[in-house]
Amino acid sequence: MASGEGRRRHHDLVPLAALLKREMKSEKMEKPTVRVGHAAQSKKGEDYFLIKTDCQRVPGNSSSSFSVFAIFDGHNGNAAAIFTREHLLNHVLGALPRGLGRDEWLQALPRALVAGFVKTDKEFQSRGETSGTTATFVIVDRWTVTVASVGDSRCILDTQGGAVTSLTVDHRLEENIEERERVTSSGGEVGRLSIVGGAEIGPLRCWPGGLCLSRSIGDMDVGEFIVPIPYVKQVKLSKAGGRLIIASDGIWDALSSEMAAKSCRGLPAELAAMQVVKEALRTRGLKDDTTCIVVDIIPPDNELPPTPPPPKRNKLRDLLSFRKSSRDSASKLSKKLSAINIVEELFEEGSAMLAERLGNDDNLNSGQSTSGIFVCAVCQVDLAPSEGISVHAGSIFSTSSKPWEGPFLCFDCRDKKDAMEGKRPSGVKVS
Repeated sequence: MASGEGRRRHHDLVPLAALLKREMKSEKMEKPTVRVGHAAQSKKGEDYFLIKTDCQRVPGNSSSSFSVFAIFDGHNGNAAAIFTREHLLNHVLGALPRGLGRDEWLQALPRALVAGFVKTDKEFQSRGETSGTTATFVIVDRWTVTVASVGDSRCILDTQGGAVTSLTVDHRLEENIEERERVTSSGGEVGRLSIVGGAEIGPLRCWPGGLCLSRSIGDMDVGEFIVPIPYVKQVKLSKAGGRLIIASDGIWDALSSEMAAKSCRGLPAELAAMQVVKEALRTRGLKDDTTCIVVDIIPPDNELPPTPPPPKRNKLRDLLSFRKSSRDSASKLSKKLSAINIVEELFEEGSAMLAERLGNDDNLNSGQSTSGIFVCAVCQVDLAPSEGISVHAGSIFSTSSKPWEGPFLCFDCRDKKDAMEGKRPSGVKVS
């Protein structure tokens, strides 16, 4: 339960105006240029996308701008994809504490993305529709790229020199052993489609429902062990910039990450997206919805897109290196990494356990609303002190926990958490 002790927690806050002034002074507007292109070919009409280049952390302040790019590949109808496109961004932003400076805002993003994905899933399932969707959701804030994903749409990073790195993980049961084990341990069954005579065909699927994915938004008819908790990765690019290719599986079933990146190097973003789609269709034909977004993050003094690597360049020198970095790492390290064209990994987490992903309230004041009332960490509804249940508590049927430690969940979100972890029979009750 939410306690008085939790409410007495105080945080030293810096005035927002001072934070913005500090950001502008330190960065001196060394903002990259963002160019975006989009292309698609429809087969089923279930792919949807989102491109927003005019978002602002502080409304009316252009120095706080960031961009959002996303692809939603629906299945069993397009309802979930449309709903997620319309609501996910607002739910993510609603889970972020107010009054944060840029660095703190970026630090809070991974947790807010988890809350936003789960809230979107919970709201869509309450409609009683059985559609589902993948979601690959990308936030670009200057040189920092944060990606959250469920399903098998993918985001890759292509940097100067030709190094290609995936910023997502495919949640296909056929290819992901850890996800298969999680689904079965939570009460799901994994197997192939059986036909007359007992023969098994096709990819591994989760039963009931027959879904090939282990994570998605929606899919209330499959079981809540198909979770909406995203894999999240956050990286900081060097000042050389890079290119993001975000696409549905209509692309990735036809092209490898390297093939997609190589096919469009040297082209501006709009033509690059068209070329990736064209290459996928040439390789496999139009067998599925095929959607691609290309985002170029370009240094202020260089308006050219990534170019092909020189033919005889030292491959070791061009190898993209990832380095784990704590949140309080010195700025000197970041500058050194940028100078030698190394991408710095700031955050990576793929656990499907909600308690692990929401963390605790020691570092951020996200356990309380501005009025001092506790709020649910997922759906952001106000909670009375007697209503909140700690995300770190055991099952709702268990008394062993630390109920005074936040973040807190409302009863509905706690019930959903238990279902996702196999602690109660799955299935959403729709009123």
